[in-house]
Amino acid sequence: MQINISSEEEKIKKESEGNVPNDEIKQLPESELRQDIITGDWVVIATGRAKRPEDFSKAQYSTHELSTDADIDDCLFCDPAKSGQEKDILIYSKSDGDWSLRVFPNKYPAFSRGRVPRSLEEGPYFAMTGTGYHEVIVTKDHFKHLPDLEIIEVAEVIDAFQDRYLELMRKKSVKYITVFHNFGKEAGASIAHPHSQLIAIPVISPYIKQELDGAELYFKSLRKCVYCEMVEYEDASRKRMVCENDTFIAFCPFASRSAFEIWIMPKKHNPYFERITDEEKIKLAEVLKNSLSAIKKTINNPPYNFYIHTSPCDGKDYRHYHWHIEILPHTSTWAGFELETGIEISMIQPEEAAKALRDNLNNN
Repeated sequence: MQINISSEEEKIKKESEGNVPNDEIKQLPESELRQDIITGDWVVIATGRAKRPEDFSKAQYSTHELSTDADIDDCLFCDPAKSGQEKDILIYSKSDGDWSLRVFPNKYPAFSRGRVPRSLEEGPYFAMTGTGYHEVIVTKDHFKHLPDLEIIEVAEVIDAFQDRYLELMRKKSVKYITVFHNFGKEAGASIAHPHSQLIAIPVISPYIKQELDGAELYFKSLRKCVYCEMVEYEDASRKRMVCENDTFIAFCPFASRSAFEIWIMPKKHNPYFERITDEEKIKLAEVLKNSLSAIKKTINNPPYNFYIHTSPCDGKDYRHYHWHIEILPHTSTWAGFELETGIEISMIQPEEAAKALRDNLNNN
């Protein structure tokens, strides 16, 4: 279900069914999903990324930025085929024959590909095999991150998100698909080359379930979508708005968890990201690029994460939910209070943060 979003670009699609031969399955490390017996939270024991105890003592937990110039000759993502990555699942090509974006399986997956989950019980505890899919979405230019790309190039990334989502949501073992982007070492990016990731999993995360339950409770109480209420109020008050167009709005949430946090929401109610249209991809690309550019200019290109929150793909009805993107810059480090209580401390009012972001964006 691919559609051209640029007349100058030809998309060459190579779809993989995700089936892994039995002899290959035996050689793959098997991840586990373990459930907290008290809270119900899930933890992934990612054996595909396994370390020995002594590896942690050798690790350098530095906070310097990822290098760019120094590692381009050895960059794993500049030439994925040469570096030994698996065959592309999806590749977009430009008119000159060079690639602009490619998607391939993560070489060190958090979840084990191509398996049916099975129960792993121990005493009072419950766990299951960590079945899922872990993919990497890579853009061509080593030095251009999302805020540096053209809008049409950002839209192509969004198009790839949708393409892979639509393919993986059909898998029997998949109940939720998370799409996320890490920028900077402190945000979890181990490779400097711009890339996003997608993980399809057999469970719904506690955070998403909390959002789903909260949205459903609000809807049952007031017969309104809580996210639509937020969009309407933020668009009218404009105190925390960062940027907008006729389709999407970006604003600093009223209860921001971190300084300069931004949420991007469609103005029209829609529970499902995967149903985004071609026109909406362009509009979303504009607001996403502007939001990331505002963060980059305002707080000196900090590490950040963003991720898409959308309805699960488990076949249930989530009409009360509203898909959106959350962007969290890394402006502080969790300490004892945050870790113990789960209550985050933000050092600036979201109203002030939004004004600074707007000002820097308008002064472009």
